[in-house]
Amino acid sequence: MKDQSLPNIDAEHFSAPSSESVFADRPSTHRPRILLLYGSLRARSFSRLAVEEAARLLQAMGAETRIFDPRGLPLPDAEEATHPKVQELRDLAQWSEGMVWCSPERHGAMTGIMKVQIDWIPLSVGAVRPTQGKTLALMQVSGGSQSFNAVNQMRVLGRWMRMVTIPNQSSVPKAFLEFDDNDRMKPSALYDRVVDVMEELVKFTLLVRDRSAYLTDRYSERKESAEELSSRVNQKAI
Repeated sequence: MKDQSLPNIDAEHFSAPSSESVFADRPSTHRPRILLLYGSLRARSFSRLAVEEAARLLQAMGAETRIFDPRGLPLPDAEEATHPKVQELRDLAQWSEGMVWCSPERHGAMTGIMKVQIDWIPLSVGAVRPTQGKTLALMQVSGGSQSFNAVNQMRVLGRWMRMVTIPNQSSVPKAFLEFDDNDRMKPSALYDRVVDVMEELVKFTLLVRDRSAYLTDRYSERKESAEELSSRVNQKAI
């Protein structure tokens, strides 16, 4: 490779990543802030029970948790974004440094309730992407044999929303057998996997939260003015 020049690069906005830049900021000392979403409105929702179990684990690991109740959340575009439940969800998304999404698998996919919540979280507010750089852990519950359709779908959405989706994930088959009469998850290898996922989420959140601005700083966007960026990312809803 004789020619190592980069004639297409704007030198003013080009920057080579470095360890010094990644670890420049002092780590925060407050507890990691984790928002948990579940995808069912049933009175005994196993996705909600799984989220509650995850929240207990996260709290034991030093995190601060909040669980959003999707009951009363309107369909996207059926109401204005000023709707109280929409504002509650968006405020929690903004507050959070990481999230847990847990959906039942229905007809081989995540539920509509789960997708409605995700759709109400905006991709952009002005030139800022509210979910960008936040961590994400994925879980699903199934009524039958183990499947990964819902977590795979949600992983695509997490990437689309520019979240740092952790490698580990949890899928709980025959969820009705995994919770006792007190709505607590029984000890099993499936429970141990939930512990693993929450542990990994806290680790990634601690690693990423003070560096998300640097990790998501991009050459192409540095070339654009703030006005151009805002115009590009704030397209009218389709």
